[in-house]
Amino acid sequence: MYIKATNSTNSQVKEMLAKGEWPEGERFLYTGYQTAGRGQTGNSWESEADKNLLCSIMLPPNKNLYFLNIAVGVAIIRLISEPLTIKWPNDIYWRDKKLAGILVENAIIGNEVKYSIAGIGLNLNQTEFVSDAPNPVSLKQITGKEYDIDQWMKDLLDAIQAVLNEPEEAIWTDYKAHLYRREGWYPFEDKNGTFEARISDVLPTGEIILCDRQGNQRIYEFKQIRYVI
Repeated sequence: MYIKATNSTNSQVKEMLAKGEWPEGERFLYTGYQTAGRGQTGNSWESEADKNLLCSIMLPPNKNLYFLNIAVGVAIIRLISEPLTIKWPNDIYWRDKKLAGILVENAIIGNEVKYSIAGIGLNLNQTEFVSDAPNPVSLKQITGKEYDIDQWMKDLLDAIQAVLNEPEEAIWTDYKAHLYRREGWYPFEDKNGTFEARISDVLPTGEIILCDRQGNQRIYEFKQIRYVI
C-alpha cells in the first residue's frame, strides 16, 4: 500500500489496525514523505519528500522481540551490494555514516505478541541533509546512481521474507559477523564517562556486552551506551 504522505508509517499502520481499517492480507505501507518519522526511543528521522524508502512492514510475531530487529538488519545488509555494517542495536552503516534505521514495534496482550511492525527508513536518493543528524548518507551519495523506490520496496520485502525462512541461529551468526566496529578497541560513553572497549557479544534479548581495557565486562541496554564516532 502506498500513501503520498503521513506522520509516520508505523503510527499510520497502528492507527489503521486499531480502527479495523488495515486491509486483510496487506503486508506493508510505504510513503513519499513522513512529517514525524520516528527512530529508536523517540529519535526523529529526516527524509526529503519522494527521495527515500520509508515503509512499515507487518512481520510474523516472534516471542524473542529483539530477533525481528536483527532479521530486518541482515536482510538490508544482504540486499545492498556495498560493504555495510550493523551498528548495535540496528542502524545500517556505511563506514561511519548512517544509511538506514529500523524501528520494530510490537503489540503484546498478556504473554502473546499480537502483531509486529518494522518501520524502515533507507536513504536512497537524497543528496542534501539539513537536520542536525550528525552522519547521514544515501546510496546515491555512495554510488552516484539513482534508485527506483517502488522496485526497492518489492526487493526489500523479498529480502526480509528470505531471511525469515532461515534458521534463527544462522541469522544471528550473520548479524554478529556484520556488527559495526566488531573487532578492535573503540571509545564508548556511558553515564560515567568515556572509556575504550571491544564488543564481546550481543545477547538474544538485545543487550550488548563490552569488555573494557581493564578486562571488565559491561552489559548495556538501548540508550545506556553510545559509540563515540
